[in-house]
Amino acid sequence: MSKGKKLYEVGENETIDAILDRMKNEGYMPVRRMEKPVFKEIEKDGKLEYEPAGRRIVFEARPLK
Repeated sequence: MSKGKKLYEVGENETIDAILDRMKNEGYMPVRRMEKPVFKEIEKDGKLEYEPAGRRIVFEARPLK
């Protein structure tokens, strides 16, 4: 990550609007949004399976000019 950039992760009970407002208040603007799926392991009939459990959203931000 280049100098001056910061990562912001959307919390479990936080909206995207709230994170964008927090970024703006801290003097940053979003430049990239990354989403990754989150899975949970469940055992079904003796086999380990993965089930979608949500997603993780992270914004890369840079300072406002």
